[in-house]
Amino acid sequence: MLRIGSIVWGVGDVSRAIQFWSAALDYEPLRKPSIDWAILVPRTGGGPQLAITAVTSQAQDHQRHHLDLYAEDASAEIERLLGLGASRVEWRYPPDADYVVLADADGNTFCVVEKRTAKPDPDHV
Repeated sequence: MLRIGSIVWGVGDVSRAIQFWSAALDYEPLRKPSIDWAILVPRTGGGPQLAITAVTSQAQDHQRHHLDLYAEDASAEIERLLGLGASRVEWRYPPDADYVVLADADGNTFCVVEKRTAKPDPDHV
């Protein structure tokens, strides 16, 4: 089962985007932002994360936004999506990558992220 975990938003100015989207959506940083990366979450209630990342491309020239789809079994979901018409995208992955980049039928890229649901710890009730 897939779920939208993050909407990844490419911007030229991360600090300005944090201010704008926090006010617009009533979100707040999940943790201290860096100069080129931040994760915003709803102040109250649920909803997907908004991951803000610094990019150098111009919005009119390059896809700057994509979805991170969270899966408990990423391999199975990737195969299912490929069967639906997705395609693999050539990508330079870091050694510890927990994601795979795919493209939909129109060429829009998205990530499938291995994200297992945390099981309750019986020792910490």
